[in-house]
Amino acid sequence: MTFEECKKGLGSSKAFFVKSRFAVCNGASFLQTWVRNNQPVGESMFNVRVVGTIAKNSRTINFQYYFTDFTTAGTTGAAGMPITTKGNIPQSWPSGVRYTRGGNLPGTKTFTELKTLRTFAQTVNAKPGQGSSGTTDLVFAVYEPAISYTPPAGWTLSGATGGKLFMLAPRWDAAKYLANSTGGGNPAKKGAATFSYVPTLTYSAKAGAEERAAAQHIKTAFTKPEDTKPYMSAKKVPGQTAKTPLHRTVNKTRKDDNRKAAVKQCKRYWGANYTQGATRECDEYPFATTYEGAAEHDYDADAKKFNFSVKPIAKADNGAGGNLLLSFYAKNRLVDGMDDGFIVKIVS
Repeated sequence: MTFEECKKGLGSSKAFFVKSRFAVCNGASFLQTWVRNNQPVGESMFNVRVVGTIAKNSRTINFQYYFTDFTTAGTTGAAGMPITTKGNIPQSWPSGVRYTRGGNLPGTKTFTELKTLRTFAQTVNAKPGQGSSGTTDLVFAVYEPAISYTPPAGWTLSGATGGKLFMLAPRWDAAKYLANSTGGGNPAKKGAATFSYVPTLTYSAKAGAEERAAAQHIKTAFTKPEDTKPYMSAKKVPGQTAKTPLHRTVNKTRKDDNRKAAVKQCKRYWGANYTQGATRECDEYPFATTYEGAAEHDYDADAKKFNFSVKPIAKADNGAGGNLLLSFYAKNRLVDGMDDGFIVKIVS
């Protein structure tokens, strides 16, 4: 993500902008009111924007700091005002994770020096082997740029003397089912980093789209659940909003059980020959590769029974939809379990 993309994405009011799981940014304006003899005599201002980017299959996150829009009005002591910049990691999960940092954050520089230098970077890396146990070595953290300043001798500032930018959410992972599972032979580079925001899987219901029938099926499940099978009053399938996302499962038994439960309903409503000579397949939503699949109730008694939809669709459409889903998992490094999630959007 470039500075201009970040600036445009933030606009005049947003605190953060997400381009992808590998490119995000945040920003803030800092205004100083200068006081002498208990009277305001001038103002100064500057903006800070921080762009976080991650190269493909890399564990190193680069945070690029941009200091811009320096202005003064009236009488101020801004020129010599020391400004301190920090990139804090106030929380980690698990706690006690150790990070390797690099780059050239400015530390403390004056208003005038930052106006001239403008751009700095900090890199952050968490080595593999520090994360949670199970199928995925997973580390979550909070990254929080912080700016503080003090008036030069003889000057007083009214109001805040700094602030923190919106917290960004980096994550480091390593797993056999994700790309770069070996680190190219270097264990210290195994896995990769992402930002843990909820990504969106987009299916197209437009004429000519390879996955059109699958997209139309999901659209019906979203907008007219009463028209879907199996019947369930007050059906509301997940995956429509970030509050109710879908979660990937890599467990073969769970996936097989989801597919069996879906096929059972296809046979129930369309008969044993629902495939029409192997030209159609039983399409299910939520997907069989998610914890919210058709067998969810069998694993979680609190889950609503039949809160899913099945429909026989053309084999080619079902395959195209499946390929898009698998590509989406890989591209966004979706991890197994409830610590990660995604939503689905249908365009038409």
